[in-house]
Amino acid sequence: MSIWAIVPVKPFKQAKSRLASVFSPDEREKLSRDFLAHTLEVLSQVGQLGRTLVISRDPAVLSLARKHNAHTITESGSDLNAALTLAADIAISFGAHAVLIIPSDLPLLTAPEIVRLVELGGQADHMFMAIAPDRREAGTNGLFLRPPRLIPFAFGEDSFSKHVFRARWRHAEVEIFQSPGLALDVDTPEDLALCRSLQTEMQNFTGGHYN
Repeated sequence: MSIWAIVPVKPFKQAKSRLASVFSPDEREKLSRDFLAHTLEVLSQVGQLGRTLVISRDPAVLSLARKHNAHTITESGSDLNAALTLAADIAISFGAHAVLIIPSDLPLLTAPEIVRLVELGGQADHMFMAIAPDRREAGTNGLFLRPPRLIPFAFGEDSFSKHVFRARWRHAEVEIFQSPGLALDVDTPEDLALCRSLQTEMQNFTGGHYN
């Protein structure tokens, strides 16, 4: 089965506006670059993925993606769901049987989490959706669809419940996948503080000092 990962990315200079109270524009741009580089590095470690496709209207985003051996599409508008529909259609035209939608701002994301999410879908031979909610169970931070256009994309407010509703309306099997690395996207100072706390805990644990 051919599985494509799709990563939609806002222009670096426009990303993370809700972190303006703690970071300068240049710092927010660097943070967005670092987040994307991390996401692409993680995806490159997942052998089950055939290709990774980055879609953005920012040439700087697309240039960085190509440096990480990702394929790229130039987004023509600013509607996220329309961009994802275009990317999914392109994946289908190249033979994709399933797609995995991953945002670019998951600093704690690990390859084993992606492997597990993909394997959930690989075990199905029928219409299937695996979905990873954010930590508030409001947004969608990972979405595996087989087939790629199983449902219309509904990213935005309350996307988690909307995606689940649409898949169940299609009588598709739905698996909810809870995982720390997929749960935490960094949009607010609160998210950033939690991320730093968890990173410190992980470093202490791997260094043998966790208590």
